Amino acid sequence: MLRIAVQAKGRLYEETMQLFAEAGIRLEMGKRTLLVQAKDFPVEVLFLRDDDIPQAVADGAADAGVVGENEYRERKKNVTVVKKLGFSKCRLSLAIPKDECYTGLEWFNGKVIATSYPVILQDFLLARNISAHLHVISGSVEIAPGIGLADAIFDIVSSGGTLTGNHLKEVETVMPSEALLIGHPNLSATKTDILNDLIFRINAVQTAAGKKYILLNAPNNKIADIIQLLPGMKSPSVLPLAQDGWSSLHSVIEEKHFWEIIGKLKTLGAEGILVIPIEKMIV
Repeated sequence: MLRIAVQAKGRLYEETMQLFAEAGIRLEMGKRTLLVQAKDFPVEVLFLRDDDIPQAVADGAADAGVVGENEYRERKKNVTVVKKLGFSKCRLSLAIPKDECYTGLEWFNGKVIATSYPVILQDFLLARNISAHLHVISGSVEIAPGIGLADAIFDIVSSGGTLTGNHLKEVETVMPSEALLIGHPNLSATKTDILNDLIFRINAVQTAAGKKYILLNAPNNKIADIIQLLPGMKSPSVLPLAQDGWSSLHSVIEEKHFWEIIGKLKTLGAEGILVIPIEKMIV
Protein backbone atom coordinates (compact mmCIF):
# COMPACT_ATOMS: atom_id res chain seq x y z
CA MET A 1 0.00 0.00 0.00
CA LEU A 2 1.35 3.42 -1.03
CA ARG A 3 0.38 6.36 1.18
CA ILE A 4 0.08 9.73 -0.55
CA ALA A 5 -0.26 12.99 1.35
CA VAL A 6 -2.63 15.51 -0.23
CA GLN A 7 -3.69 19.01 0.78
CA ALA A 8 -6.89 18.81 2.84
CA LYS A 9 -8.74 21.63 1.08
CA GLY A 10 -8.44 24.38 -1.47
CA ARG A 11 -7.64 24.56 -5.16
CA LEU A 12 -4.77 22.06 -5.00
CA TYR A 13 -7.02 19.55 -3.23
CA GLU A 14 -9.75 19.91 -5.85
CA GLU A 15 -7.42 19.54 -8.82
CA THR A 16 -5.61 16.58 -7.24
CA MET A 17 -8.88 14.77 -6.56
CA GLN A 18 -9.98 15.37 -10.14
CA LEU A 19 -6.70 13.94 -11.46
CA PHE A 20 -6.95 10.90 -9.20
CA ALA A 21 -10.53 10.25 -10.32
CA GLU A 22 -9.53 10.46 -13.99
CA ALA A 23 -6.66 8.07 -13.25
CA GLY A 24 -9.07 5.51 -11.78
CA ILE A 25 -8.19 6.18 -8.13
CA ARG A 26 -11.62 5.97 -6.49
CA LEU A 27 -11.94 7.34 -2.98
CA GLU A 28 -14.97 7.21 -0.71
CA MET A 29 -14.79 10.45 1.21
CA GLY A 30 -16.36 10.84 4.64
CA LYS A 31 -16.66 13.73 7.03
CA ARG A 32 -13.53 14.39 9.10
CA THR A 33 -11.74 11.47 7.45
CA LEU A 34 -7.99 12.07 7.35
CA LEU A 35 -6.93 8.72 5.83
CA VAL A 36 -8.88 7.18 2.96
CA GLN A 37 -8.08 3.96 1.11
CA ALA A 38 -8.71 3.78 -2.62
CA LYS A 39 -10.80 1.07 -4.20
CA ASP A 40 -9.19 -1.27 -6.75
CA PHE A 41 -5.74 0.33 -6.41
CA PRO A 42 -3.19 -0.07 -3.58
CA VAL A 43 -3.13 3.58 -2.52
CA GLU A 44 -4.36 5.41 0.56
CA VAL A 45 -4.60 9.19 0.78
CA LEU A 46 -3.58 11.14 3.89
CA PHE A 47 -5.06 14.64 4.09
CA LEU A 48 -2.78 17.27 5.63
CA ARG A 49 -2.06 20.98 5.62
CA ASP A 50 -0.01 21.87 2.55
CA ASP A 51 2.97 23.06 4.58
CA ASP A 52 3.08 19.75 6.50
CA ILE A 53 3.30 17.55 3.40
CA PRO A 54 7.07 17.85 2.67
CA GLN A 55 7.86 16.99 6.31
CA ALA A 56 5.47 14.02 6.29
CA VAL A 57 7.10 12.60 3.16
CA ALA A 58 10.65 13.23 4.42
CA ASP A 59 9.86 11.51 7.73
CA GLY A 60 8.16 8.54 6.07
CA ALA A 61 4.70 9.24 7.49
CA ALA A 62 3.70 9.35 3.82
CA ASP A 63 5.45 7.65 0.91
CA ALA A 64 4.60 10.40 -1.56
CA GLY A 65 2.75 13.69 -1.67
CA VAL A 66 1.17 16.25 -3.94
CA VAL A 67 2.35 19.71 -2.94
CA GLY A 68 2.88 23.13 -4.41
CA GLU A 69 6.39 23.86 -5.61
CA ASN A 70 6.35 26.89 -3.32
CA GLU A 71 6.01 24.69 -0.23
CA TYR A 72 8.61 22.22 -1.50
CA ARG A 73 11.13 25.03 -2.00
CA GLU A 74 10.29 26.72 1.30
CA ARG A 75 10.55 23.63 3.51
CA LYS A 76 13.77 22.24 1.95
CA LYS A 77 13.10 18.69 3.13
CA ASN A 78 14.88 15.56 1.94
CA VAL A 79 12.35 14.42 -0.63
CA THR A 80 12.53 13.58 -4.32
CA VAL A 81 10.61 15.47 -7.01
CA VAL A 82 9.00 12.61 -8.92
CA LYS A 83 6.95 14.60 -11.44
CA LYS A 84 5.75 18.12 -12.20
CA LEU A 85 1.99 17.85 -12.52
CA GLY A 86 1.23 20.99 -14.52
CA PHE A 87 -1.76 22.27 -12.53
CA SER A 88 -2.34 24.72 -9.66
CA LYS A 89 0.03 27.12 -11.40
CA CYS A 90 0.85 30.41 -9.74
CA ARG A 91 3.91 32.50 -8.92
CA LEU A 92 5.66 33.95 -5.89
CA SER A 93 6.08 37.68 -6.31
CA LEU A 94 7.02 40.86 -4.53
CA ALA A 95 4.34 43.53 -4.39
CA ILE A 96 4.27 47.09 -3.10
CA PRO A 97 1.60 49.78 -2.61
CA LYS A 98 0.32 50.85 -6.01
CA ASP A 99 1.13 54.51 -5.42
CA GLU A 100 4.82 53.83 -4.75
CA CYS A 101 7.34 54.65 -7.46
CA TYR A 102 9.28 51.45 -8.04
CA THR A 103 12.89 51.92 -9.12
CA GLY A 104 14.11 48.33 -9.08
CA LEU A 105 15.14 45.77 -6.47
CA GLU A 106 17.17 48.37 -4.59
CA TRP A 107 13.82 49.85 -3.52
CA PHE A 108 13.56 47.00 -0.98
CA ASN A 109 16.78 47.93 0.87
CA GLY A 110 15.85 48.72 4.45
CA LYS A 111 12.17 47.94 3.86
CA VAL A 112 9.95 45.56 5.87
CA ILE A 113 8.49 42.74 3.76
CA ALA A 114 5.63 40.61 5.05
CA THR A 115 5.64 37.00 3.87
CA SER A 116 4.77 33.39 4.60
CA TYR A 117 7.83 32.26 2.62
CA PRO A 118 10.86 33.70 4.42
CA VAL A 119 13.32 31.02 3.23
CA ILE A 120 12.65 31.54 -0.47
CA LEU A 121 12.60 35.31 -0.08
CA GLN A 122 15.80 35.45 1.99
CA ASP A 123 17.65 33.31 -0.56
CA PHE A 124 16.43 35.60 -3.35
CA LEU A 125 17.43 38.81 -1.58
CA LEU A 126 20.84 37.55 -0.43
CA ALA A 127 21.72 36.47 -3.96
CA ARG A 128 21.09 40.06 -5.09
CA ASN A 129 22.70 41.86 -2.14
CA ILE A 130 19.41 43.32 -0.96
CA SER A 131 19.06 43.93 2.79
CA ALA A 132 15.47 43.94 3.99
CA HIS A 133 13.63 43.03 7.19
CA LEU A 134 11.27 40.06 6.92
CA HIS A 135 8.02 40.00 8.89
CA VAL A 136 6.70 36.43 8.89
CA ILE A 137 2.91 36.13 8.74
CA SER A 138 1.01 32.84 8.44
CA GLY A 139 -1.95 34.28 6.53
CA SER A 140 -3.57 37.39 5.03
CA VAL A 141 -0.17 38.74 4.01
CA GLU A 142 -1.72 41.15 1.53
CA ILE A 143 -3.22 43.37 4.26
CA ALA A 144 0.12 44.04 5.96
CA PRO A 145 1.05 47.26 4.10
CA GLY A 146 -2.44 48.68 4.53
CA ILE A 147 -2.36 48.35 8.33
CA GLY A 148 1.22 49.51 8.71
CA LEU A 149 2.86 46.14 9.43
CA ALA A 150 5.09 46.19 6.34
CA ASP A 151 6.21 48.24 3.37
CA ALA A 152 5.74 45.39 0.90
CA ILE A 153 4.71 41.74 0.64
CA PHE A 154 6.05 38.54 -0.86
CA ASP A 155 3.26 36.08 -1.57
CA ILE A 156 1.53 33.75 -4.03
CA VAL A 157 -0.07 35.48 -7.01
CA SER A 158 -2.53 33.82 -9.39
CA SER A 159 -4.76 36.31 -11.17
CA GLY A 160 -3.55 39.38 -9.27
CA GLY A 161 -7.05 40.24 -8.12
CA THR A 162 -6.18 40.04 -4.43
CA LEU A 163 -3.32 42.49 -4.93
CA THR A 164 -5.56 44.94 -6.75
CA GLY A 165 -8.20 44.65 -4.04
CA ASN A 166 -5.60 45.63 -1.45
CA HIS A 167 -4.15 48.51 -3.51
CA LEU A 168 -0.92 46.66 -4.28
CA LYS A 169 1.02 46.11 -7.49
CA GLU A 170 3.27 43.23 -8.48
CA VAL A 171 6.81 44.41 -9.20
CA GLU A 172 9.05 41.31 -9.19
CA THR A 173 8.32 37.66 -9.96
CA VAL A 174 10.67 35.51 -7.89
CA MET A 175 9.62 32.01 -9.01
CA PRO A 176 6.83 30.14 -10.79
CA SER A 177 5.05 27.36 -8.93
CA GLU A 178 2.91 24.36 -9.82
CA ALA A 179 1.81 21.11 -8.23
CA LEU A 180 4.56 18.54 -7.71
CA LEU A 181 4.43 14.83 -6.98
CA ILE A 182 7.16 14.25 -4.41
CA GLY A 183 8.38 10.98 -2.93
CA HIS A 184 10.40 9.59 -0.06
CA PRO A 185 13.97 9.04 -1.30
CA ASN A 186 14.14 5.43 -0.07
CA LEU A 187 10.93 3.72 -1.07
CA SER A 188 10.79 -0.06 -1.11
CA ALA A 189 10.71 -1.86 -4.44
CA THR A 190 7.03 -2.72 -3.95
CA LYS A 191 6.04 0.88 -3.24
CA THR A 192 8.18 2.13 -6.12
CA ASP A 193 6.28 -0.19 -8.46
CA ILE A 194 2.95 1.20 -7.21
CA LEU A 195 4.20 4.77 -7.62
CA ASN A 196 5.36 4.02 -11.16
CA ASP A 197 1.95 2.55 -11.96
CA LEU A 198 0.30 5.72 -10.64
CA ILE A 199 2.61 7.88 -12.77
CA PHE A 200 1.73 5.75 -15.80
CA ARG A 201 -1.96 6.47 -15.20
CA ILE A 202 -1.35 10.19 -14.64
CA ASN A 203 0.66 10.40 -17.86
CA ALA A 204 -2.16 8.72 -19.78
CA VAL A 205 -4.66 11.27 -18.46
CA GLN A 206 -2.43 14.28 -19.07
CA THR A 207 -1.36 13.19 -22.55
CA ALA A 208 -5.02 13.07 -23.57
CA ALA A 209 -5.74 16.55 -22.18
CA GLY A 210 -6.65 19.03 -24.90
CA LYS A 211 -6.67 16.38 -27.64
CA LYS A 212 -9.55 15.08 -29.73
CA TYR A 213 -10.02 12.04 -31.95
CA ILE A 214 -11.10 13.10 -35.43
CA LEU A 215 -12.73 10.94 -38.11
CA LEU A 216 -13.57 12.08 -41.61
CA ASN A 217 -14.25 10.81 -45.10
CA ALA A 218 -12.26 12.18 -48.04
CA PRO A 219 -11.48 11.45 -51.71
CA ASN A 220 -8.37 9.33 -52.09
CA ASN A 221 -6.59 11.94 -54.21
CA LYS A 222 -6.76 14.39 -51.27
CA ILE A 223 -5.61 12.03 -48.51
CA ALA A 224 -1.93 13.05 -48.77
CA ASP A 225 -2.83 16.74 -48.39
CA ILE A 226 -5.11 16.04 -45.43
CA ILE A 227 -2.40 14.03 -43.70
CA GLN A 228 -0.22 17.16 -43.83
CA LEU A 229 -2.89 18.90 -41.76
CA LEU A 230 -3.55 15.95 -39.44
CA PRO A 231 -0.27 14.14 -38.82
CA GLY A 232 -1.62 12.30 -35.75
CA MET A 233 0.54 10.77 -33.02
CA LYS A 234 2.66 8.89 -35.56
CA SER A 235 0.55 8.58 -38.68
CA PRO A 236 -3.22 8.69 -39.30
CA SER A 237 -5.21 5.54 -39.96
CA VAL A 238 -6.62 5.40 -43.51
CA LEU A 239 -9.35 2.86 -44.21
CA PRO A 240 -11.01 2.28 -47.63
CA LEU A 241 -14.73 2.96 -47.85
CA ALA A 242 -17.25 0.88 -49.82
CA GLN A 243 -17.57 3.81 -52.23
CA ASP A 244 -14.76 3.68 -54.78
CA GLY A 245 -12.20 6.46 -54.58
CA TRP A 246 -12.99 7.37 -50.97
CA SER A 247 -11.37 6.56 -47.63
CA SER A 248 -12.01 7.19 -43.94
CA LEU A 249 -9.17 8.93 -42.10
CA HIS A 250 -8.75 8.70 -38.31
CA SER A 251 -6.32 10.91 -36.41
CA VAL A 252 -5.63 12.86 -33.21
CA ILE A 253 -5.66 16.64 -33.11
CA GLU A 254 -5.05 19.36 -30.56
CA GLU A 255 -8.48 20.83 -29.90
CA LYS A 256 -7.10 24.37 -29.95
CA HIS A 257 -6.06 23.89 -33.61
CA PHE A 258 -9.31 22.37 -34.88
CA TRP A 259 -11.09 25.57 -35.87
CA GLU A 260 -7.95 26.81 -37.60
CA ILE A 261 -7.96 23.88 -40.03
CA ILE A 262 -11.64 22.97 -40.39
CA GLY A 263 -12.03 25.23 -43.44
CA LYS A 264 -8.94 23.71 -45.06
CA LEU A 265 -10.30 20.20 -44.49
CA LYS A 266 -13.60 21.11 -46.15
CA THR A 267 -11.79 22.75 -49.07
CA LEU A 268 -9.89 19.50 -49.58
CA GLY A 269 -13.21 17.64 -49.82
CA ALA A 270 -13.47 16.20 -46.31
CA GLU A 271 -16.98 15.14 -45.34
CA GLY A 272 -18.70 13.55 -42.35
CA ILE A 273 -16.21 15.08 -39.91
CA LEU A 274 -16.60 13.77 -36.36
CA VAL A 275 -14.64 15.05 -33.34
CA ILE A 276 -14.65 12.78 -30.27
CA PRO A 277 -13.24 13.45 -26.75
CA ILE A 278 -10.26 11.37 -25.58
CA GLU A 279 -10.17 10.35 -21.92
CA LYS A 280 -6.85 8.48 -21.82
CA MET A 281 -3.93 8.16 -24.21
CA ILE A 282 -1.05 5.70 -23.95
CA VAL A 283 1.99 6.65 -26.00
